[in-house]
Amino acid sequence: MVVGPSWGTALPPPAMPAALRLLCGVVVPAALLCAEPLPRVSFPSGDPRRTLTHFSQDNVSHYDIFLLDEGEEELYVGARDWVLALTVSTPGSICAKASIKWGPTDEKTSECAFKKKSQETECFNFIRVLVALNQTHLYACGTYAFSPACTYIHLESFTLASGRGQSFLDGKGQCPFDPQHTYTALLVDGELYAGTMNNFQGNEPIISRSLGTRTLLKTDAFLRWLSADAAFVASFSLPGDDKVYFFFEETADEFDFFERLLVPRVARVCKSDVGGDKVLQKKWTTFLKAQLECSEPGRFPFNVIHHAFVLPHHDGRANFYAVFTSQWQAGRAGSAAVCVYRQDDLEEVFEGKYKELNKEGSRWTVYSGPDMRPRPGSCSMGASSDKALSFMKDHFLMDGKVSPISGRPLLVKSDVTYTRITVHETHGVMGTPYRVMFLATDKGLLHKAVELDGGAHIVESIQLFAAPEPVKNLLLAPGKGILYIGYSGGVLQVPLANCSVHQSCAECVLARDPYCAWHSPEGSCRPARLATENKSAWLQDVERGSPDTTCHRGRSAAMPRSWGAPEDPTVQGLSPLLNAVVQLPCPRHSALATYTWQQPSGAQGHTVLQPDHTLVVIMQQGMAGTYTCQATENGYTWTVAQYQLRDSGEAGLGEEGSPPGSYWSQFVTVAVLLAVTLAGAACLALLAYRDQLRARSKVRGCSTPHSPPSRQREKVPLNGGTGEPPAPGAATEEEDEGSQACCLQLGGDVDVDNNRLHVPAGDTA
Repeated sequence: MVVGPSWGTALPPPAMPAALRLLCGVVVPAALLCAEPLPRVSFPSGDPRRTLTHFSQDNVSHYDIFLLDEGEEELYVGARDWVLALTVSTPGSICAKASIKWGPTDEKTSECAFKKKSQETECFNFIRVLVALNQTHLYACGTYAFSPACTYIHLESFTLASGRGQSFLDGKGQCPFDPQHTYTALLVDGELYAGTMNNFQGNEPIISRSLGTRTLLKTDAFLRWLSADAAFVASFSLPGDDKVYFFFEETADEFDFFERLLVPRVARVCKSDVGGDKVLQKKWTTFLKAQLECSEPGRFPFNVIHHAFVLPHHDGRANFYAVFTSQWQAGRAGSAAVCVYRQDDLEEVFEGKYKELNKEGSRWTVYSGPDMRPRPGSCSMGASSDKALSFMKDHFLMDGKVSPISGRPLLVKSDVTYTRITVHETHGVMGTPYRVMFLATDKGLLHKAVELDGGAHIVESIQLFAAPEPVKNLLLAPGKGILYIGYSGGVLQVPLANCSVHQSCAECVLARDPYCAWHSPEGSCRPARLATENKSAWLQDVERGSPDTTCHRGRSAAMPRSWGAPEDPTVQGLSPLLNAVVQLPCPRHSALATYTWQQPSGAQGHTVLQPDHTLVVIMQQGMAGTYTCQATENGYTWTVAQYQLRDSGEAGLGEEGSPPGSYWSQFVTVAVLLAVTLAGAACLALLAYRDQLRARSKVRGCSTPHSPPSRQREKVPLNGGTGEPPAPGAATEEEDEGSQACCLQLGGDVDVDNNRLHVPAGDTA
């Protein structure tokens, strides 16, 4: 069975689920699945309640690569043909400090166009690598019109260390040729580890180590350690650990029930690797890769990885967060998932059994041969024998699969595609650690979600751009409480906390935002990081979000009984006319709340509730009174809208504000119109019947009995004559043309393709 090349293919045929059970387990009915989380609050683009700081520069686009200095004072940005230095020392302000124009030469641009690449979109220098080499220099690489090049940037003067009169460093193996190809790169101890495409055609992926003083190492293309379509999304190295991890996806060779099955992977190499002496010279001797699992019962597996992020622990270990979609997207936009993996679980798989290719049957099986010491692929292998290195050439794939924590995704969301993820660990007012995920989508949305036991709570959704477009980069500045967002048109600065939008203790607690807490003495929702003293005065409940218990703790006898509740909205008075249609909106302060209306007893049967909770009232006698819309969330109820309808004593024609009139005048008008309509219909029916009788009595000589000629043809012949009858016995033009003339006249006007345009008056059959 052939699976299409993209993850947006149609649903697979019935034979596919049987094979998919090998990947995602037994399929259960969709009705048994847990409800997916919704963003509690959504902010449209430009909403003043969620302030964003924007930066852009004329003639600069594709702000794709970020590098923040250690003091979080300057942000370096790699764009198309430009490298920028921005001053970001003050939250809410982004200022241009310096810039470097680094575009391809005219010669390289011409060569790029000669290779059939677009001079409007592709033949530029898209910066793809931007790392801090030391205290004085940056190292940058770009696509350079499909001829990858690298250079050094002097920080003090912010200029290229190699000018246009000198040749730049060859960036092959460090930077992709095509700006559309995914890639990853990181600098560890002065050496650059990169995962990218190594050729112009884009079918030779490579994991390499360059710079520094040691020998350049790379994967072996001949041994097919990586499939030709491998796409890298992230790479990580942890302090005190001798390994570098690469996250990517590729077509799986070990499964033979699909022609093309994408599989997410994690690969590992050792920093201490120096290559082989005779075998695997200048090649990795510690390269291993394993499959990542991300699935839940009842769904197709999430097998397309888009991005990953590492969150180190205080004990030196780490968790890896990754965002996925499915190769088999169901519906309009499919679903996205977030899976979390422990570093210990990764290591357990890498210490497990190997797979090997049975060359006779061309099938992958579990290696069952004798164990070797030291273990091949381990970082403690040291100088290995040729036998051990020969073993590594064919045993680079692990048999085990890395499962997420709890065996299922942390978050599953329909109708979105998460393209980037970053995670920040913060602490509540009582010192409880919370992990907050920032998830960007391909449509320009940003979801802030807090990780809870057994799942995640989406605090808010922000529409970043007026027109949908993908987010290209996310970078946290935790010291300043800022998130930087890169996209095609510029850089956005988003504050992590948005506490002031909550006007009461109940709203602040219901938000379940770890960054916010209610400060009782001041009576305001403030950043939780300010809770340094007298923490009992700060109210927060991220786990449950229960205002009844939490806000009650901060209430004092001197304060009003309902001080922690949202203030009741102002009552809006209305005096609609009788029979008027009145719409009473109910604002949705939270997507997680349920909304109910309290209305007078006389209003029953005369109101309609719309899907957006707007109450439509058809004003009648006895319906005056108070209409109240209430929201209930986590067992807490508050009023969001109040309306007072008054009886005006007059009648309208169905719309509020229309001129008054009596029911009798309306009845008479409708009755007269109905009578006129029926009379007209009867006359038309009699006329049509009379015309049919005339046609039957007058028409003779037409060769198509079911298509009689019209009265118009009897008066005016087709040849444009005077209409006088021909001489007796003379053959008329109509008789020569036979039934064709009859059918043309009956059909009305026609075009050259004999498509009927209209039927002339008087030609009704």
